[in-house]
Amino acid sequence: MILHQKNHLLFFKFSALDAFGKIRHGIFSRTGGSSRDDFAGLNMSPAVGDDPVRVRQNQETIPAAIGGNAPVFLRQVHQTDVVVIDAEIASKIRPFENPVFQGDALVTGLTDVSIGIQTADCQAVLIHAPDRRVVAAIHAGWKGSIGNIICRCIHVMKHDFGCDPKKMVAGISPSLGPCCAEFINFRDEIPKTLWRYKDSRDHFNFWAMSRDQLTGAGLTPDHIEIAGICTKCNPHLFFSFRRSRQTGRFASVIGLK
Repeated sequence: MILHQKNHLLFFKFSALDAFGKIRHGIFSRTGGSSRDDFAGLNMSPAVGDDPVRVRQNQETIPAAIGGNAPVFLRQVHQTDVVVIDAEIASKIRPFENPVFQGDALVTGLTDVSIGIQTADCQAVLIHAPDRRVVAAIHAGWKGSIGNIICRCIHVMKHDFGCDPKKMVAGISPSLGPCCAEFINFRDEIPKTLWRYKDSRDHFNFWAMSRDQLTGAGLTPDHIEIAGICTKCNPHLFFSFRRSRQTGRFASVIGLK
């Protein structure tokens, strides 16, 4: 990942995605922004108790930093629904207003739409399909991961847009790492088929799980970039629900130029 600083903001870009000049993307840290107290910094979510005026100010920094329009966010519900932003749906979206649609993955081929995911330990998976000029943003919490939302999203990209997974490039954002992803109730919460990602301390490696789901959906391993940064271990950079239950959400955004 490549670290950038602009207008008092710190944000990251995936090297693999940054190689494509016709997309814009960024994984925004909590640094900068106008939120205070538990949400201090660049909180992007209006649904966690923060002042909505400050949240809007924070969201307005995204197009100022990476260009494009205000990002489209979803009401994320930790399931596996994929929302395709086409021209009709895009016409119903109002910049900086509360999310109109519910789901946990966004796909679009529109050049005037940026799509984003808000997280505080969950993974944001950003995908670019250069053969059909399509981008996707996936919210992969542990529930989405065990439901394989990644595969569902790539299926939509293949079925609706004709994208070839072998040409796709993906980045997995900073998120809860195997160092901190303890699941004491894993026997009840996580299918046994996924216990191979568990270590002796009952910590799960969801980075490896997402990588394997991406390759299982057809991506080649050298087209996948994992940030490898644990959000709980880096509270100066990212919000973490595991560390502080009352906290903000940071944004991962991608769009076509």
